[in-house]
Amino acid sequence: MKKEIVINSSPHEVRIAMLEDGEVVELLLENADSKRIVGNVYLGKVSSVKPGLQAAFIDIGLERAGFLHASDLDHDDSQTNEGGSATRGRRSRFVPNIQDVLKVGDPILVQVTKEPISTKGPRLTADISLPGRYLVMMPKGRHIGVSRKIEDRQERVRLKQILQTHRSDEGAFIIRTAAEHVDENGIRQDVEYLSGLVRKIMAARDEVQAPALVHEDVGMVVGLIRDIFKEDTDRLVIDDKDDFQRLVGYVKDFAPELKGRIQLYKGDLPIFDQFNIEPEIRKTLDKRVWMKKGGYLIIEPTEALVSIDVNTGRFTGRRNQEETILQTNMLAAREVARQLRLRDVGGIIVIDFIDMENEGNKKRVFNELKQHLKRDRARHKVFQVSGLGLVEMSRQRVRPSLLSQVSDPCPYCHETGKVLSMETMSNRIERLVHRIAIVFREKRLQIQASPVLALYMLEERPGQFRELSRNFDLELNVMDDASLHVEEFRIISLGSGKDLIAEFEKKTRGAGGR
Repeated sequence: MKKEIVINSSPHEVRIAMLEDGEVVELLLENADSKRIVGNVYLGKVSSVKPGLQAAFIDIGLERAGFLHASDLDHDDSQTNEGGSATRGRRSRFVPNIQDVLKVGDPILVQVTKEPISTKGPRLTADISLPGRYLVMMPKGRHIGVSRKIEDRQERVRLKQILQTHRSDEGAFIIRTAAEHVDENGIRQDVEYLSGLVRKIMAARDEVQAPALVHEDVGMVVGLIRDIFKEDTDRLVIDDKDDFQRLVGYVKDFAPELKGRIQLYKGDLPIFDQFNIEPEIRKTLDKRVWMKKGGYLIIEPTEALVSIDVNTGRFTGRRNQEETILQTNMLAAREVARQLRLRDVGGIIVIDFIDMENEGNKKRVFNELKQHLKRDRARHKVFQVSGLGLVEMSRQRVRPSLLSQVSDPCPYCHETGKVLSMETMSNRIERLVHRIAIVFREKRLQIQASPVLALYMLEERPGQFRELSRNFDLELNVMDDASLHVEEFRIISLGSGKDLIAEFEKKTRGAGGR
């Protein structure tokens, strides 16, 4: 498989695309005014302690306080993953009562593990973990761990022995996947770099007053190079000369063998157009995703979960129905795995594959999904097909999804994705005119509505309002007002000029209060 990283860098935004065999599989964005804070270390101040949640809210100087759970107060020396977070043992280990450890006003050193998402503040931990090229260091721990992805037993032992020789007495270390087959010098340099970084953070902590930033993680570009630019990446192409030189300087120190794979883009077309990435970005805003052969996915994010529905669409196949459905589901399994990475979908995900009768075919589709999810850097867990034929899974959420990063809530439909139909609005106006005519005994009324709604009433429903005029002996006219929302309208008295809707609501509220 050919792996490439393409970086579009400008003063206001950095965009990083990861390609596998020419196909975009991941897209990372960072704006100048909304830089990521995951990995940053702060000296925070406890703003409130919630014993019922076994958590505390920590002021770190941002708009919203961070959330710190009792289980994240100290280091767990059981099995941990590359990021330094515990994957096993948390339930059985001792977790102190939050109210016994923290009081309002206490200073505490914390690190951001999840970006603020929606109305939630950042997720925090007091168990700091600092990633290097080959190692992750956790100052509060003592153990040595090795990434599970390094499967060779002899290599695991070799790396542990090298690390044991060069590590200091304090701090836990995780040996990252990138360390496989690296020489002793590489490990030694990482130990020295990370140990020095810990000393700087502790010194900075003593010099500031909470809340304050103590350590800022490397930027997105360098962080990505540190974490994923490895020997299996064929090339990295970047279009900014300053960032190119910065990357070359970083790689020269930490991974000199990769220096020749970094290229400065000098083409005439914008780099994302040259690599056909721009159209993929636009497609990520669509909920419908077309697949080869005519099938498609419908991806619907909700507050609780993300649902993905698989449809055959225009694909009819050449054999029997079961074979057509199997082919569609197999394509969908691959595309779902790609879309989750591309859109950076996190949380609970429910996939509704097309129903199949054959149990063997169900297993094939499930295995296909799991196989393609192995390429995903985010932690995830997939559950077997349920009795309703659904595949449920969870995916690590570290930052807001791509959709939420590039879009704002619609001020028109108020995030519902729907507006009331013209028929509904017309009937609503008719009922309100009826009630106003009875209560105020007005004889001359003007209905002001959006141009679309006004045209509908005049051309599609003229009989409805003629009958209303006849029944109540009214003079009714309709006027369009482009400033009105399609769901807004006014009913004005032509005699007094008053807004009768507001008057009617006052009168009915007053009557209801008596």
